[in-house]
Amino acid sequence: MRLSWPEIRIRAKTFANDWADAAYEKGETQSFYNDFFEVFGKPRRAKARTIKG
Repeated sequence: MRLSWPEIRIRAKTFANDWADAAYEKGETQSFYNDFFEVFGKPRRAKARTIKG
């Protein structure tokens, strides 16, 4: 299912608010990317497989 732009905007704002106070960037990399791809309704692993080949 494709997300609408208004839904992506809502998710992006939530993502930005959730990560605004992130302090340990290296230790939270995977969580950050998982949450980032969820903004667009895509699991990170599926996207990584697409990019990888």
